Amino acid sequence: MPDMDPASFPAQGPVQPRPNRYYFLLLERFTMISFAAAIEPLRLANRIAGRTLYEWRVIGENAKFATCSNGTRVMLDSGLTETRREDTILLCGGIDITRAATRPVLAWLRREARRGPRMGALCTGSWVLAEAGLLQGKRATIHWENQDGFSEEFPDVSLIRTVFVDDGSRLTAAGGTAAIDLMLHQIGRDHGSDLANRVADQMIHTSIRSEGDHQRLSIPTRIGARHPRLAQVVARMEANIEEPISPARLALDADMSPRQLERLFARYLGRSPKRYYIEIRLERARNLLMQTEMSVIEIALACGFGSAGHFSKCYRATFGSSPYHQRSGSGSATN
Repeated sequence: MPDMDPASFPAQGPVQPRPNRYYFLLLERFTMISFAAAIEPLRLANRIAGRTLYEWRVIGENAKFATCSNGTRVMLDSGLTETRREDTILLCGGIDITRAATRPVLAWLRREARRGPRMGALCTGSWVLAEAGLLQGKRATIHWENQDGFSEEFPDVSLIRTVFVDDGSRLTAAGGTAAIDLMLHQIGRDHGSDLANRVADQMIHTSIRSEGDHQRLSIPTRIGARHPRLAQVVARMEANIEEPISPARLALDADMSPRQLERLFARYLGRSPKRYYIEIRLERARNLLMQTEMSVIEIALACGFGSAGHFSKCYRATFGSSPYHQRSGSGSATN
């Protein structure tokens, strides 16, 4: 048989790696912003690269559509389907998350986890991963509004109060635009920081946050006052809920007199230090009430109230209903 001229064979280009595949599980009443913030960076990465780096499928328990928290319906590619070991599953959570943690969803998550794919969650989806027992001993984050209830319900999960957490086989993002930062982190890991930066530029995302960045605005920004000693006092209040510190002690530690502290709060926040502190504690109590199964007395004590009666009186004066009535009308983790 005569030798073949190598030039007669078609040119063989480099073998392209198989695209990374993501499964977005849309839980009922998921937040649209987190879902869009996660899927759009993948689309843009493909567009900029000029080839398919990422594939995705949108799935849900309903198999036809999922309804997000703003009432919009999103068509699904399929129901709870089978995945591969090299895939990534991301749960998109939102409001009433405990109701979204249905038996079929939890059973599917546990079954797929045995196949070994990476699993993650956006917004309150972390609650469902934890409910399925898939965050035990892991680091994870969740939206700041749900952190109090999450830490009470899942003490075996190391809660990190940052925008996102990459714990190897588990990925979690706090919600909102934090999903952008998580996905840019993944794109940079898969294909280099240059591509991640170009995707961010396309999204007009001018500052890529790292895994260590905090979720919330700084205290001066939140309270609308750039007074260092006021911010110092508010920070101590937020860090000491179960055992409140007296206004006199707060003033002393901030190198002020109690009268100076009263004037500072009246000028910038329009209320007394005592009233502001109670409002912080009641907001924490409200989160626990709606996100956990803790009893009212347990919540009262966890938020620095000496009795259920005093707690209920303060709660009704602030929110217009008793903690018992509010729980009977809600009872779900929110966001």
